[in-house]
Amino acid sequence: MLAEVDLLLVIGSRNSSNSNRLVDVARAAGVRSYLIDDETEIDEAWLGDVETVGVTSGASAPESLVERVCDWFGARGAEVEQYRMVDEDVTFRLPVELRRELALAETQS
Repeated sequence: MLAEVDLLLVIGSRNSSNSNRLVDVARAAGVRSYLIDDETEIDEAWLGDVETVGVTSGASAPESLVERVCDWFGARGAEVEQYRMVDEDVTFRLPVELRRELALAETQS
C-alpha cells in the first residue's frame, strides 16, 4: 500500500509496539505517517498536499475505529475504498482439551 499513498494514518495506541512499528515502516519507506487514536486526532493540515491517504490499524485496534476514520473522510467528500492485499481465510481449531470440554457440556445440556 505504501507505494500508492501520500500519507498513512495508523490507528492504534501510543503504547502499542505493533502500531508504532507500522508508523516506522511507513516513514522508512518515505511516506509521511501519523499514529492516531481515532478520527478526532486527524489534523486537516496534514492533508494539504495529499492526494491519497492510506488508513491501517494496529492489531488490537477495533474495526469500529477504522470505520469511524473512513467515515470522517467520507463525510468530507473523499472517495473511500477498501484496499485488500490478501484475503485471510485461515482458521484455527480449538485445542483438543477445549473441544472435549465443549462436547461434554453439550451432552449435559
